[in-house]
Amino acid sequence: MSREFPIGLTPPDWLVRNLQPHRAPLNRSAMARAALAMSLPLAIGLAAGQPAYGALASMGALSGVISDTDDAYRMRVLNIAVPQLFGALGITLGAAVYGHGWYAVAALTAIALVSGMISTIGAVASVSGLTLLLNSVIGAGLPLPGAWWVPPALMTGGGLLVLALTLLAWPLRAGVPERATVAAAYRTVADLLAACGDPDRYVTARYAVTRSLNRSYDTILSHRARHHGRSPELTRLLAQLNAITPVVEAAPAVHLTGRPLPPEIPEAVRHLAGTIETGRTGAAGGNAARRRTGPGAPKDLDQDRKHLDPDLNLTSRLPVPTTETARAMDHAVRHAAGVAARPDVDPRGVDDRLGRPAAPGTRTARAARNLVLSTGSWHYGLRLAVCIGIAQALVSLIAVPRSYWVALTITFVLKPDFGSVFSRALLRALGTVVGLVVAAAVLAEVPPGWWDVPVMLLLAPLIPALTPRGYGYQTATITPVILLLSDILNHKGTALLLPRLLDSLMGCAIALIAGYLLWPESWHTRVGDRLADAVADTAAYVEAAFGPETDPAGRARMRRRLYRDLSTIRTEFQRALTEPPPTGRRAAAWWPLVVAVERIVDATTAARVRVRHGSPAPSSAEIGQVTLQLRELAEGVRRAEHLTAVRTDLTGPSGSVLEPLRQEVAAARAITTLH
Repeated sequence: MSREFPIGLTPPDWLVRNLQPHRAPLNRSAMARAALAMSLPLAIGLAAGQPAYGALASMGALSGVISDTDDAYRMRVLNIAVPQLFGALGITLGAAVYGHGWYAVAALTAIALVSGMISTIGAVASVSGLTLLLNSVIGAGLPLPGAWWVPPALMTGGGLLVLALTLLAWPLRAGVPERATVAAAYRTVADLLAACGDPDRYVTARYAVTRSLNRSYDTILSHRARHHGRSPELTRLLAQLNAITPVVEAAPAVHLTGRPLPPEIPEAVRHLAGTIETGRTGAAGGNAARRRTGPGAPKDLDQDRKHLDPDLNLTSRLPVPTTETARAMDHAVRHAAGVAARPDVDPRGVDDRLGRPAAPGTRTARAARNLVLSTGSWHYGLRLAVCIGIAQALVSLIAVPRSYWVALTITFVLKPDFGSVFSRALLRALGTVVGLVVAAAVLAEVPPGWWDVPVMLLLAPLIPALTPRGYGYQTATITPVILLLSDILNHKGTALLLPRLLDSLMGCAIALIAGYLLWPESWHTRVGDRLADAVADTAAYVEAAFGPETDPAGRARMRRRLYRDLSTIRTEFQRALTEPPPTGRRAAAWWPLVVAVERIVDATTAARVRVRHGSPAPSSAEIGQVTLQLRELAEGVRRAEHLTAVRTDLTGPSGSVLEPLRQEVAAARAITTLH
């Protein structure tokens, strides 16, 4: 039974989007690691008569728990270990200026500038920049026990404990996460095939495919960059990932027919996902695949069907294709089946699709150059530095208890890749209130000492369990944990609660004013150059798809990059929709154009598939007409502050494979906004 709010009390859409939890499965392994990694140091510290040392190590473990965001073991080494090194540097620098007044203000402002610039490089650098600034603020705001080297050693040790617990299963599960991510990509493709012909389900499923393929390619190719030569296992997974691309390309062609696929086809792809995840291969499948793809490969589909590995159980299930789109899908699924069953892969024949990553040294030099020369890097670094400088100056002039919480709040709220600043400030405030209720019960009812260990065993697993639900949920779970550890260091008890709330609200206010409202791009949201670039790239993709000398591998890389860019744009717009008016309303007005560009790319891919499987190729005049309209659209988007409708008259031969594409381009140019 749905509840209706009285008129005037209906919450606005942007607030509902902010408070709505994300759906995510429970990661029980991460929950167990968090419980052990954060409670064990406390127990050891209490047993040794040094509870403060145990609290510092648990703080380091908290950083490791937050950093552990990837299933692949090689990625976890970087995700957890690298931020710990920056955290050790941060706590050392912060402790060096503790109690030094304006010197501490200047030092933290400079560290904030560097931290913000570092955070723009990539995912690992982002967490490293966050940890650097957080630990600097803690070191400058808290009296830490022991010699200068003890706090960084303890906090680093706590983070490395999380890494050690993470890597315990590596010998037993080597390669399992990598296979799982490729299998997940296959399953999302199966869902896409099952949604063909259903407009609502298809859009959601196609977006899920893009995200899953992005994650899979990032995982596999980042591992390849750290290998000298080619790992046979990773090469096989990359070949299997490439093999699903023709299936993804055939899906738009099927969807445009308006008819659903026979259920046997998505079921066959799900079967392939299970084959990949378990690592099953067979000589029969491999030999069959080699016979099909070698110089003497059979051309007749019925003959090809006889060579399919019987273990894949596809021969009796796949229907006989009768149309060009059905032939395209049949050919693509059977090719993927042959690659999935192949026990060995020739690395010389495997294309890296998005391009093999450069050597680590080259990428490091490139990142350093971009760090210094990038306008965005300096822009974000200065924004964060201004906010931290204001916060530290304010607490130096006004006696604010637990003043370091102000800068900590700003650091979390102003993360560039964590979403909307406004949304994070709102959720931070709400999450803090909820966390304080839990912390009040813990600090008031639990006696200090050994009882802190079982309490941590209960609180720590909530962090990895609720963090995927949203930032407010993460704040609500981290707040009581940090307050418990702070109480062990300072023995303030419930006296911490009100200052913690006031500091968090002050930090949110500074972030909103100095880090959000005073920056015009925060509230003058427009589509910007990124969507215009995507439209221009779409025009280039149309030309490449039907050019006289089309490179299949180059075209596949172009399509993957284009879909990746559109996925990023979609994510940015969805974040903008959580902003209050007028920002959210302006983003909503641009949203149909984002969807329209995605449909244009789909229509182009569908036309290319039809040509490859028997339809007449379009003339150069048709291609030129479409690309001209797309480039004009790109220039209009680049210059526009508001969407305006543009009449376009795209005509061509009836029955041309480009007719659906012309319709999508005309629809994109006809999109307007409500004033």
